[in-house]
Amino acid sequence: MKKIQTWNVGRWRRKGIEILAMGHTLVLLIMGSALLFVVLGLGGLAENRLQTSPVSSMKGLAGSVSSGFFADMLGMEVPHLAQKKQQSSLSGEQWSPFVFQILTGINPQDPKSLISREIPGMSAGAPVLLRKGSGNTKVEGPTDYQPDQGTTDAPGGSDASENPPTTTPDIPTTPQTDPAREDHPGDTAKGDKRILIYHSHPREAYNPLLSKTSSNPNSGSKSANVSRVGDFVKKRLEKQGISTLHVNKDYATTVQNYNWNYSYKYSRETVKEALAGNKGLTYLLDIHRDSQRHGKTTATINGLSYAKVYFIIGHDNKNWRENEAFAARIHEKLEKSYHGVSRGVWGKDGGKGNNGEYNQSLSSHSILIEIGGIDNTEEELKRTSDVLADMIGEVYWEDQKAQKAGTNVSDTKKSNSGN
Repeated sequence: MKKIQTWNVGRWRRKGIEILAMGHTLVLLIMGSALLFVVLGLGGLAENRLQTSPVSSMKGLAGSVSSGFFADMLGMEVPHLAQKKQQSSLSGEQWSPFVFQILTGINPQDPKSLISREIPGMSAGAPVLLRKGSGNTKVEGPTDYQPDQGTTDAPGGSDASENPPTTTPDIPTTPQTDPAREDHPGDTAKGDKRILIYHSHPREAYNPLLSKTSSNPNSGSKSANVSRVGDFVKKRLEKQGISTLHVNKDYATTVQNYNWNYSYKYSRETVKEALAGNKGLTYLLDIHRDSQRHGKTTATINGLSYAKVYFIIGHDNKNWRENEAFAARIHEKLEKSYHGVSRGVWGKDGGKGNNGEYNQSLSSHSILIEIGGIDNTEEELKRTSDVLADMIGEVYWEDQKAQKAGTNVSDTKKSNSGN
């Protein structure tokens, strides 16, 4: 008997439909993935074109390490390059994360770097180290947070009249020799203002001054925020005979429809007003505080604790190198006299919501200084304010002396040409 084979057409049809559906899904996944990579690639190209970092053109190892680390590497091959004994950056503790970062492009101390290379724009705006500071052995950049409502005073805030500053005892500091002042062209403490101290983020505060603990302390009280530090610096500068103007406007209460994101727009108007009213004003100091904890923002020198400082330069200012040169002079003096206080000179561009200019196009002697962190005490802040003001004063009087010498040379040439 002849066998008859039957075919279940419906079954094969269903399998065919399932295969087609899977193929359709696979095609969509492939196309979606391809589109994602195209978008990421275009974003990466755009980021490279918009990159304003001063080291963006550097390639290879030299552009990947700090100046201190690179100098130590050269010192291994060049005899007598190191002039004094100090802790080498090429220790076992430093090598492991360094090699890992070079091989993978991931900073073990910064988890964000794990994905920042793959997401366009995420790595833009990161601080760039310009000059390494002895107070920053791990080469960590400044940390800043936008204030949140939970850590800020009520809208009205409070001022110094409501909360008078506590009396700060005289805190011993190492005596400073200032040869530049021996021939300075006369004190200016009661004359035209020469130095402006102001605060683009005036509510950045310190936990010990607030007598409470917060991860991001902000306050309208001038006795508890960066205005207090500005007062310390002003008083110390005026003791050196330098007339100083300190503006501590609380923009949150004085500006209608205040928006924190426009902080530098508000402070720019403040600086312009000060410049218009003081023709001799050229030194502009925008004082902030860092957002890191006490262990990272404090140095101990001869048994005394000091708040550490960052110097910040805006790379969106086309003449930023002039501002960096000014900051470098102060930084180098701190390095020499108070080793461990400076965390270095850093550059920032306009990425990650940064301003990137920081009013520094208004003067070649305009810089942003972050003094201490959220946990530094009043004593630590005053010590650092005093020594920082001493270094700024030295730079100021050196400039005055050079300016006077230049004027005398010019007058002599005119006199000789007249004869």
